[in-house]
Parts: sequence; structure tokens; C-alpha cells
Amino acid sequence: MNTQDRRQQYMRLLSLAPAEELEHFLAGLQLPPWKLLRGPESGLVMVRGRINAEGALFNVGEALVTRCVVTLPGDTCGCGYVLGENPRHAELAALCDALWQKEAYAPMFDTELKPRLEKMLQEREEQAGKEAAPTKVDFFTLVRGEDK
Repeated sequence: MNTQDRRQQYMRLLSLAPAEELEHFLAGLQLPPWKLLRGPESGLVMVRGRINAEGALFNVGEALVTRCVVTLPGDTCGCGYVLGENPRHAELAALCDALWQKEAYAPMFDTELKPRLEKMLQEREEQAGKEAAPTKVDFFTLVRGEDK
């Protein structure tokens, strides 16, 4: 997996993680000085989709997103994008993204934070599946007994 794919995976985990979990993880670290480069700020983005992942794109609607960009010494920038209006979560995600790019922090993030976030996300998805399972409807077709 190349660096860009790994970073996209990390940014996805950070955006889906609870802000409290990121806050708790960062509280135990000695953080370098960092500055806000942009935001946090909220705005609308257009959500686009395809039917069955095929065909032409169409506009589904708008979604509220909060973004933030931070910088660390040495010109390392981190970006955070979260669904909804949560400035603190976007800021924490951006800070984690920037730290994850630093050699001094990356191994700790890979061994401690990443597995914890993946487990939390998997548990959340399993819980959502369990809640949705009772509402599943099986559609079937009855064949009438007419001449064939």
C-alpha cells in the first residue's frame, strides 16, 4: 500500500472515530507545538452518487462537513474532515493526521491508535447490522399455476 492510500485510510479512521477517543489518546502524549493553518470551519459539500455503483453520477444532496488544517514544525500539515458540525473533532483529526506523518509518532499511532479505532469501527458496524437485521424484508415472486 502506498503512502497516499495509507494516509487516506488513516484519515477515514480519524473522521469516523469518536472525538473523545482522539482526545483521550492525545492527552497521554507530549505534543510538539502546532498551529491552525485553516479553520476549523463548517460548510456544505455536494454528495454525488451512482445507482449500483454504475452509470452516470447524480447529485444526491448536500452534507454538512467540518474541516481543519494544522501545521507542525518542519512544515508537516495535517487535515481533518468530519461529517457534521464538530470543530473540536476536525481539529483533533487534523492534529492526529499531522503527527501520523512524523517518524517519531507513526509507530505508536500504528500499534496503539489504529487497532483501537478499527476495532471501535467494526463494533459500531456490527451493532448497526444487528439493529437493521430485524427490519430485513425478503421479497419473492409467486408463480401462478397457469398453463405454461
